[in-house]
Amino acid sequence: MDFGLVLQTDPPASGVVDLMKRAEAAGFTHGWTFDSCVLWQEPFVIYSRILAETERLIVGPMVTNPGTRTWEVTASTFATLNDMYGNRTVCGIGRGDSAMRVAGRTPNTLARVSGAMKVIRALGRGEEADLGGTVVRFPWVRPGAEVPVWMAAYGPKALKMTGEEADGFILQLADPFLTEWMVRAVRDAAVAAGRSADEVKICVAAPAYVTDDDSPEALAHAREQCRWFGGMVGNHVADLVARYGAHSGMVPDELTEYIKAREGYDYAHHGRSGNPDTAFVPDEIVNRFCLIGPASAHVEKLRALRELGVDQFAVYAMHDAKEKVIEQYGREVIPAVNA
Repeated sequence: MDFGLVLQTDPPASGVVDLMKRAEAAGFTHGWTFDSCVLWQEPFVIYSRILAETERLIVGPMVTNPGTRTWEVTASTFATLNDMYGNRTVCGIGRGDSAMRVAGRTPNTLARVSGAMKVIRALGRGEEADLGGTVVRFPWVRPGAEVPVWMAAYGPKALKMTGEEADGFILQLADPFLTEWMVRAVRDAAVAAGRSADEVKICVAAPAYVTDDDSPEALAHAREQCRWFGGMVGNHVADLVARYGAHSGMVPDELTEYIKAREGYDYAHHGRSGNPDTAFVPDEIVNRFCLIGPASAHVEKLRALRELGVDQFAVYAMHDAKEKVIEQYGREVIPAVNA
């Protein structure tokens, strides 16, 4: 199993670079960041510095979207980084939550995501792409260049499209039941489209907080540090409920039931521990969606996820123990999972 580290690009950028360097030294293979230009600093500028100061780490957004940048600009940025540092980028993409809504826009349609994925992948390889009537190609892209595109998804239509078109699937929660359900949907769609079931890489991303023991006090603190995640996922779940209904059978009740008490969301606290808009998230959801507890509990859950076909676990490190979780994963968790 590969391991990734997910960070927000809070200033100073040097701190983000330092944590990514620590992650590579600890055995992480991927360095991901949020991409929301109003809330945080520009990630692609920081990727260049990360790539320059690491040797193997693969970097990319979790996730970008097709609305805040034109598609050829996104493709050119990835292709330039790959030309400078080798094929060490991955394009995580989705409809856009904070990046679009903070700017007063609605998230992109799936059709727009589909079009962007095709253009970014083709241009990143040096192939031609149609920008809506104008066909372009980057003449400077070298043979062998690649920009894999991984799609974030929850709903049935998005999962289907991921299986049909994406190089990878990003699932932002670590609940084994929901992971199994969604991975099956992606793989079934891939097979139906004439692809092999394992052609789409599977990445599960969630907060991980390693405690020194399993005392009630330690677990309670870990849950409070990770409760924000249930609120962030709740934004996407609320969209699904609005589209399909709470008990439609299109989306598992295990995913939609917990947002009944959700009243609203202020993006000023997006992705941060102590977010006051996530008080509605129950302890059970934090336990299911995240990885908390001693290192042994993390190893056990990660092995279960790997059995479900998960290729990578990406650690959201938005809490008060960023350096500690990197070190503990490198020392205790990654070696045990991959033994």
